[in-house]
Amino acid sequence: MKYLIFLLFPFIQHKDNKLQYDIIIRNGIIYDGNGGKPFKGDIAINADTIAAIGNLGDVQAIETIDAKGMAVAPGFINMLSWANESLIEDGRSQSDIRQGVTLEVMGEGSSMGPLNTKMKNEMQLGQTDIHYKVAWNTLGEYLDWLEKKGVSCNIASFIGAGTVRTYVVGEDDRAATPAELERMRLLVKQAMEEGAMGVGSSLIYPPDFFASTEELTALCKEASNYGGSYISHMRSEGNNLYKAVDELITIAKEANIHAEIYHLKAAGKDNWKKMDSVIKKVNKARADGLNITADMYTYTAGATGLTASFPPSLQDGGFGKLWQRLQDKAIRADMKKAMNTNATGWENLYYGAGSAAKVLLLGFKQDSLKKYTGKTLAEVARIRGTSPEETAMDLIVQDSTRVGTAYFLMNEENVKKQIALPWVSFGSDEGSYTTAGVFLKSNAHPRAYGNFTRVIGKYSRDEHVLTLEKAIYKLAKLPATNLKLQKRGELKVGNYADVLVFDAAKMNDYSTYDKPHQYSTGMIQVFVNGIQVLKNGEHTGVMPGRFIKGPGYKKL
Repeated sequence: MKYLIFLLFPFIQHKDNKLQYDIIIRNGIIYDGNGGKPFKGDIAINADTIAAIGNLGDVQAIETIDAKGMAVAPGFINMLSWANESLIEDGRSQSDIRQGVTLEVMGEGSSMGPLNTKMKNEMQLGQTDIHYKVAWNTLGEYLDWLEKKGVSCNIASFIGAGTVRTYVVGEDDRAATPAELERMRLLVKQAMEEGAMGVGSSLIYPPDFFASTEELTALCKEASNYGGSYISHMRSEGNNLYKAVDELITIAKEANIHAEIYHLKAAGKDNWKKMDSVIKKVNKARADGLNITADMYTYTAGATGLTASFPPSLQDGGFGKLWQRLQDKAIRADMKKAMNTNATGWENLYYGAGSAAKVLLLGFKQDSLKKYTGKTLAEVARIRGTSPEETAMDLIVQDSTRVGTAYFLMNEENVKKQIALPWVSFGSDEGSYTTAGVFLKSNAHPRAYGNFTRVIGKYSRDEHVLTLEKAIYKLAKLPATNLKLQKRGELKVGNYADVLVFDAAKMNDYSTYDKPHQYSTGMIQVFVNGIQVLKNGEHTGVMPGRFIKGPGYKKL
């Protein structure tokens, strides 16, 4: 079967009676994405579609690429992308394209729509190094706008539960009224019909933290009506990890919806031992008929805001209220104690990291503070002659932002254990950058440049945690299946031509916490919708990316 030629589209007939395609990739070792053994063969592309797979012999094409025995695979899917703004600045998506990512999926709790006037103004004023006009209102309008502006990768998004809550309820710590909940459901309905993948939440952060399980279930029922998913940064990844998993499973059952755990982890040394029980919980739920999956990044440090060192109650009313509270001496004294508390009612990432030496500062808005980029909170505290807790509060007030921060929370043993799980795919939880311009004003987490490469290089090739064919399945077909994508995630005749050619022996990541802005190597050719965006390891500059719609999309 593997040497047959499968034809789909009309071809050009020459006088020598040989077929012609737009492109033929020859002599590759084909990993079709299904997890089975690879085979040697050729792939032909016409327009945006895979037209033939097999031994194409002396068949002609307008362009022929010799894969030279390298791996040929479907494009990878980034299940947790924060490229919302980085793609506005530079649509080439270089740090991810050079790892083989052809689809960026956004929407972890907050999304780029829907936006009311107040939210649009705050988004405009809150911009840091990347500046843009907020020229859209709904999530679908943002994705349409970004596609028209130009992106090299495909794009998709969940609608953020926190964004919906902010739109209707605001940022206050209170329950939504029945009328407000109905308005929120209508916003989810609209987003699903515009092409959203489902509902995404981020429950350790306000305002998502303020939402009840019942509120989230109601929103998920609306997404479920359209075949969408629920994807969640759970309410706890540490002290209350078990309860958080139970909540996600409850929502999946009550809303009859596929549910995915964002960046699966057990955070904090005291919680590392919990991972085996979490895996058992998910496996049992799956055995009981629920569709529960997860994604992860391949590092032991997470990254978020320095504000994750404070209880959500401090942020009741939004960042502006937090900024004001941090200038109150009495509140600051209480916060200093709270930061050093092994909290059970909220996720204390400062305590979970173990010390200020394991809290790394990644980025600031104010030029006067950028000198601290890449330093630990402990180092900055010593420089400034204040305690780490006081330093954290001072930096947030002085920068007027949440301050980008990495927290070292996980262990390598669990990372490997999770990578091997059959229901885990991958997400960078980062933007997609270029090693130039405004991106150099802040430090990225290394996962922006190496998350997917590490699956192929470090964990498959070097450490044999999983086979290459299984790695490719988990990078492509598994997430495509979970998202119910049509004609993507697999090398198959009739599918869209998101195709990679890479040298598995040279797939290496170089990005570090000290020097993050370094591209991975090993990816040679990348096609998105049949157009070559990476040629012989260099970006071509073309932008054929499309807005990929979810299962509930209704064309107006």
